[in-house]
Amino acid sequence: MTTNLLLNEEKNSFPATTVTLPVIAAPIQRLISQYQEGIIKERTNSATIHVDEIASKVARIYERIRKIVDWKEENLLRRNAIERILKRSLISELSNLNFLFKINVSATAEELVLELIRGGHLPNDEISKIKIDKVKEVLDKYLYFLKNAPYTDGNFSFLLKKKVNFFDWVLEIAACEIEEVLTPLIEENSLIEAMTVLMNERLIFNPPESLSTEEKFIQTYIAVHRTLFDLDEAIISYHLLKLSYPEWTKPSEEFMTKTAQNIFIIKETISAHLTNPFGKDFFNICERTDTVFTLLGDFLEEYQNKPNELVEIIENKISFKKHLVKYYNERLNTLKSRLFKLGVFSTLSVFVSNWFTFFVVEVPLAHLFYEGFNALAAVVDFIIPSLTMFILVAMIKPPSESNLDKTIKMVFNFVYDDTDKEIYEIKPKKKRKFLTNIIIILLYLLACSVTFGAIAWAFYKATIPITSVIFDTIGIALNVFAALVIRNKAKEITVEERSSLWEFFLDILSIPVAEIGSWFANKWKEYNVISVFFNVVIEIPFVSFISFIEDWRQFLKERKADIH
Repeated sequence: MTTNLLLNEEKNSFPATTVTLPVIAAPIQRLISQYQEGIIKERTNSATIHVDEIASKVARIYERIRKIVDWKEENLLRRNAIERILKRSLISELSNLNFLFKINVSATAEELVLELIRGGHLPNDEISKIKIDKVKEVLDKYLYFLKNAPYTDGNFSFLLKKKVNFFDWVLEIAACEIEEVLTPLIEENSLIEAMTVLMNERLIFNPPESLSTEEKFIQTYIAVHRTLFDLDEAIISYHLLKLSYPEWTKPSEEFMTKTAQNIFIIKETISAHLTNPFGKDFFNICERTDTVFTLLGDFLEEYQNKPNELVEIIENKISFKKHLVKYYNERLNTLKSRLFKLGVFSTLSVFVSNWFTFFVVEVPLAHLFYEGFNALAAVVDFIIPSLTMFILVAMIKPPSESNLDKTIKMVFNFVYDDTDKEIYEIKPKKKRKFLTNIIIILLYLLACSVTFGAIAWAFYKATIPITSVIFDTIGIALNVFAALVIRNKAKEITVEERSSLWEFFLDILSIPVAEIGSWFANKWKEYNVISVFFNVVIEIPFVSFISFIEDWRQFLKERKADIH
């Protein structure tokens, strides 16, 4: 609704002036309201959890090492830590050894929170002790699903692989809910909801009957998760469960029983949403508009301690524009350094993997079938994959100068209701002619063969043994995939698409390699030998060691208190 503001100038005889404030779009108003309520709700005066500072410093060193080993992005580190703790603590549920290792859910919940604080994933002396009880409630729910899921199908026993996959899926969802309990992502969830509603209004499907209204909303919701915050399937699945089942976070006994019996059907339904063939079309459109909500997120973050000023600033277009220009320039100025940091950690992860395969696999095979490695071959084996990553990251270009004006215009189009909404149309793709398809596939395979052939030839000319050429070529594919992911992240403030002939040529050569690298990366996450080694051999005794340090420090404090 339009608000009329009457400004009376008492010091002079100027007449009263009526200023018409811009109309803020309803989803943006709701975004601000939810953010304000969430900030107030999270403020608490209850007792907080404290962990020993020395034990925490030791634990953080380990977490930094895990960051390299697991090759996780910044926004996934805490949830990854929660998953590790859950899988380690609840392994008896998977192995059917719960008769030997009785799970104490209260103790597991408390230890999980303490480990997260020690590892630096949660702030010390800020997390309310009440949250331990809430984590216990979450664990009780997901343990119920694990224990009461229908693991048999007629006379056939539940396959081990299927059980392991289900176990992982349940614990990944549980980790998402536990993270939300411990650190409610008020800003993130509010922005996701606002962008989903606004994009759903602007997206039209032609013909409309090609996709149901419900599925259109769900696909928009999924695309927003993937483009705005680069969220993975676990967190998207959790949010879809909350969207489809309002009782999910506060379930009744009847709901728990019914859900446990239908859990595999629910899992398959979520999977179908995530793999919908139209998902790519929604992703491409949302990727062009996510800059709007990235800048709005910066705006919310700056005013998190004074959220009541948000509406007043947005109502003043000149003031709001100044804020947007500031956030845009801040992101632009730090873009290269953030991408460089991301490139370093992804490269280090592959480098650690390369080190492992070099000494454990490549060197023994080279000595068995060939004459081993010479110094040049060993240097090339390590340097070339890492150098490839840095070259590809260095080639990333910042957005053009005209991008800022277009960004401001797009933000205003979404935030205010006094402008015409831009409509985005999705049409089912036309079927290409059979001959055209054959030619495109052949060219794609040719580009893939030429690129991999050139990479393998370069390694071979460096006198690297054939067995190692195979491993190094895979390493290059992983690096190209990581570099393309980073290049997509570089578009966080880009709203206009500009492609040069050089970039088109680079895509022809790099995308087939990146696609193979993506497959290997997914397999690497699934069969990460080093990660498994850390989980089983190092992490369990290390956690005991950290706990011992904390007990020892407590003992020393007690003795010190006796000295008067």
